[in-house]
Amino acid sequence: MQFYYGQQMPLRILDEAEFWKHQEEEHTVVIRELVSGLEPSYVEALKKWEEALSATHQQVVRYIESVIRTGYYVPYQLYQQVLQLVSHCLQQSLDFIKLCRQIKTESKAVSQNPTARVVLNHIIRESEYFIGIAQLLLYRK
Repeated sequence: MQFYYGQQMPLRILDEAEFWKHQEEEHTVVIRELVSGLEPSYVEALKKWEEALSATHQQVVRYIESVIRTGYYVPYQLYQQVLQLVSHCLQQSLDFIKLCRQIKTESKAVSQNPTARVVLNHIIRESEYFIGIAQLLLYRK
């Protein structure tokens, strides 16, 4: 992510969050569909994550709409709210990665499915990519 967006930086990071929260939401479905015989506790956890990620995704979309309406000037209070939301998104991604790692290491169904392990590693890397972007913005303020 480049930092030449200037005043539009809040919109740029929200665009990233919108994309990655949607990706993570879809990843919950991918895991459930890919791993036949996935333990019910993981299936339920992934369904709950799907709901939580969807809710965050919708919240990000609402903030994008708010930032767009402000034009070229993003009020300080709105900017701070965007940073709080990005911080929430970052923490959510960290927690989602924990679940993915737990499934990868503890699920018997995954241990018998080499493709599932590869896909889980890919999902983890993608969430880590978003975390890197979010950290860059949050620690740059």
